[in-house]
Amino acid sequence: MQKKAHIVKKVIPGSIAEELEIEAGDRLLSIDGTEIEDIFDYQFMMQDSYVEVLMEKTDGEQWLLEVEKEFDEDLGIEFENGLMDVYRHCHNKCIFCFIDQMPPGMRETLYFKDDDSRLSFLQGNYVTLTNMSDHDIDRICRYRLSPINISFHAMNPELRCRMLNNRFAGEALKKVDRLYEADIRMNGQIVLCKGINDGEELAYSIRRLMEYMPVLESLSVVPVGLTKYREGLYPLEPFNQEDAAAVIDRIEGFQRECFAAHGIHFVHASDEWYILAGRELPEEEREIAAAEALEYEKAKRELAGKNAEIDRRSKIANLYCKAFEKAIMLEVSEENVRIWTDCCRMRENEIADNAKEAREIAGYFIEIAEIIEDKILPSGYFEEEGDDDDDVEYLGFTE
Repeated sequence: MQKKAHIVKKVIPGSIAEELEIEAGDRLLSIDGTEIEDIFDYQFMMQDSYVEVLMEKTDGEQWLLEVEKEFDEDLGIEFENGLMDVYRHCHNKCIFCFIDQMPPGMRETLYFKDDDSRLSFLQGNYVTLTNMSDHDIDRICRYRLSPINISFHAMNPELRCRMLNNRFAGEALKKVDRLYEADIRMNGQIVLCKGINDGEELAYSIRRLMEYMPVLESLSVVPVGLTKYREGLYPLEPFNQEDAAAVIDRIEGFQRECFAAHGIHFVHASDEWYILAGRELPEEEREIAAAEALEYEKAKRELAGKNAEIDRRSKIANLYCKAFEKAIMLEVSEENVRIWTDCCRMRENEIADNAKEAREIAGYFIEIAEIIEDKILPSGYFEEEGDDDDDVEYLGFTE
């Protein structure tokens, strides 16, 4: 099977790639024997300080390059495809899709419907999760790609299937649980359609999405955008002033609830709602307070992580202290060892096992002594003039 190849577009002057005589038009075949799926594989594997890079020159000759470099240092290559993979096309047929309402005769790229989780991370695009495989989620979790921006639209599975015209759209919501459990930061969006996912359906969606706080950091609610190019599309109505006021009131009710419980507003109505309702935009001070509260929540999470690390280190230190305290209490002699084996009524195989374990335990303490002497104490700490080198006691061990 032919390896997936990534064509070099440009080599940065003065880079490792230039030194290795990599040129535009060459193809990257693999790193450390692993085929590169996309830019995330490439960046992840290039973090190591030693890599083996398989390149194919323009004449078909393959070069296996052994590269020693600084950790996380790049080769200095730009590829013809920045994503290093094909862009994934949306498989939904959303009733509110704005691209379906584009006027004819515009540049081709404006008509491309993407639904690619990698672009969500790289460019802030929103994804519906219907195009995301288990493999994609595994890679997001492995590479810690966040935030991921998600178009929810509805948390009612059946309604979401109807809105996206995709029978898998409801089932796809379960993928949010995996991202949440992996602590992958997310932002959400709801495109509100009159008489479809507003009212009580909106309230249900917000309530359900609040369960993912604080990993789901925000939820934006925007009105559906409608153009005059809607012939043959699902019939949608524009919101009026009264509708907009009702949406704002509902969202601000949830904001008060979230702020009281978590210190952030979480759900936000876009500016269009306030303009349509004829209301003033939210005051700047409120947004500043929300941003400060969000920073506070992040600081709390960081502090919790530091406390967990302190707890881990304390447990290790306590374990070592107890091991040394108990070992020092032992008075080793033949008489005491016989008392131990006799009183415990050990059989020969048990005595043999204990002898083996005793040697393993002694090995642990010798390793500890060597680490202390070689890595922690200053060089030559135990070497003093007049000492007998043949009888030097190191932390309880005599050589």
